[in-house]
Amino acid sequence: QVQLVESGGGLVQAGGSLRLSCAASGRAFSSYNMGWFRQAPGKERDFVAAVSFGAGRKYYADSVKGRFTISRDNAENTVYLQMNSLKPEDTAVYYCAADIAPRVGVRVVDYDYWGQGTQVTVSS
Repeated sequence: QVQLVESGGGLVQAGGSLRLSCAASGRAFSSYNMGWFRQAPGKERDFVAAVSFGAGRKYYADSVKGRFTISRDNAENTVYLQMNSLKPEDTAVYYCAADIAPRVGVRVVDYDYWGQGTQVTVSS
């Protein structure tokens, strides 16, 4: 099992940047594929980005490509989401997720472990 705690959310103006962190506790973090999802009020939880356990494969939602970057530090048991050129439509609660699987998932159902979320608000 793995426990996940997100941090780094906050209020930022459009065009600004934030860096989210997700600290994992438990064993074998380097065996987990890691994902970031987000959920805006009244909407479903959507895929944002994912990285394979060895960081060799990365995937992004079309809406964030070129603006967001996912990375991980297996020595620190942490995954990051660098968010640049933020837009008001990026406002949501951002969740970190983990799963052990041969393929990196991009769906909510692909992940077994979730953090509690961190709020990101982008003002216009």
